[in-house]
Amino acid sequence: MHVPDGFIDAPVSAVAGVIAAAGIAVSLRGSRRELDDLTAPLAGLTAAFVFAAQMLNFPVAGGTSGHLLGGALAAILVGPFTGVLVVSVVLAVQALIFADGGLTALGVNITIMAVVTAAVGYGVFRLLVRVLPRSRPSATAAAFVAALVSVPASALSFVAFYAVGGTTDVPLSTVVPAMLGVHVLIGLGEALITALTVSSVLAVRPDLVHGARGLSEPLRLVVNEPRRPEEAAS
Repeated sequence: MHVPDGFIDAPVSAVAGVIAAAGIAVSLRGSRRELDDLTAPLAGLTAAFVFAAQMLNFPVAGGTSGHLLGGALAAILVGPFTGVLVVSVVLAVQALIFADGGLTALGVNITIMAVVTAAVGYGVFRLLVRVLPRSRPSATAAAFVAALVSVPASALSFVAFYAVGGTTDVPLSTVVPAMLGVHVLIGLGEALITALTVSSVLAVRPDLVHGARGLSEPLRLVVNEPRRPEEAAS
């Protein structure tokens, strides 16, 4: 999914850079409402996890391979605005240090892999948790679907950029089914990883999952009243 230099022409890459910058600016403001002493360390851990997961590729079909995008996972765990920032930092580090994705295409990559996946993934997740029963299995299922939908959405956003500013002679009629077909399969892997991760965090610290806050009943302290002497005698 990482777009290299020269794959999208300069004007469209510049527009994507403006979109990415606007998304990051909005996310910087929004993340102030999401981050606190508990979620800030989780955001760092999420960034490290997404970075490591994106470095691992798994075979898909026809000799192609895919990797975790992480936008839906980050948005569900630490919030949509912070999720955009988490994935954007990962993509910037990969481009600057590991040359994974072009520098001139960084705006395109941030837009399709950070902004789109976080927005679509979190939107689908919140929609599902509103209509499903309030339980951990329901939240896990919602995370699975959200991640599954976010990956083809990211692929479609790339297709939109390619349709306007693609520099190769591969026709759009070939790019669309190829991108969607492969990324539906990639989405299944991403959905499984996202669901397992969200379920694991919900099992031990449900209060840390931003998207699922309010789904679990707060803990209540029950104090047993002392038994009266006549009750103890009986």
